[in-house]
Amino acid sequence: MMKEKNDTGRSCTTMEYSGKGDPQRSIELLWGKRKSPSRGPVPNLSVERIVQTAIALADAEGLTALSMRRVAERLGVGVMSLYTYVPGKAELLDVMLDTAIGEEKLPTSIEGTWRPRLELRAREDWQLYQRHPWMLQVSTVRSLLGPNETMLYEATLQAIRDTGLTGKERISVVDLIIGYVRGAAKGAIEAALAAQQTGQDDAQWWQEREPLLDQFFSPERFPAITEIAHEGAFYPSGDADTYYLQWAIDDFEFGLQRVLDGIEAFIQKRQESVH
Repeated sequence: MMKEKNDTGRSCTTMEYSGKGDPQRSIELLWGKRKSPSRGPVPNLSVERIVQTAIALADAEGLTALSMRRVAERLGVGVMSLYTYVPGKAELLDVMLDTAIGEEKLPTSIEGTWRPRLELRAREDWQLYQRHPWMLQVSTVRSLLGPNETMLYEATLQAIRDTGLTGKERISVVDLIIGYVRGAAKGAIEAALAAQQTGQDDAQWWQEREPLLDQFFSPERFPAITEIAHEGAFYPSGDADTYYLQWAIDDFEFGLQRVLDGIEAFIQKRQESVH
């Protein structure tokens, strides 16, 4: 997400939205139906190369660094050359998202019941966000559903097709998994970037604040926190950076299993009601 000033002078958060470009041009690009440039095509330049370069730029510097000019610089061509292949940044972003999604293994690529297949989808989403954290800066509430995203959605719905759930319930289950992973990944990536953005690691941050907080902290007032602190659950046992990364992974896995447990209970209840 990007910060900007509103009319009160305060910092507010904005987000990129997919599907903002020309719908016909974006859909043609996504589905490979856009005609090759007829005037002055640049040797060795293609939509695929432009998109991969844009993804590499966003991976390295974040979505705020993405522009047609910066992509052209990386490719060593004039910015106007890009417009021969891609109409603009909005359409480019749509193709970037769908191209990245194409890296995922489909839930139906493994044998088994719905649960291991949804686990695969969740972990593939998690890993995708670790590779391309800029994707979390893009709202897909108005996704154009390119070929890769459509295939992934189809495969995820197929993975729970024989559960006895209604169509609406299956959509809700898929949305639950997608939403859970996105939220967990966003928190993990924000924590990972904190040291980079502030120039201060977690250990240093807490060392400054813990003595100050101790002046106001009362074990009698906060008995649950005190009990857990005495267990050492809040404190790294090894390298701080590795510890907090592992904490994020453990939290993700714990939450994923609880979400799946809830889905399993719901499916069992639905099947019992039918019989």
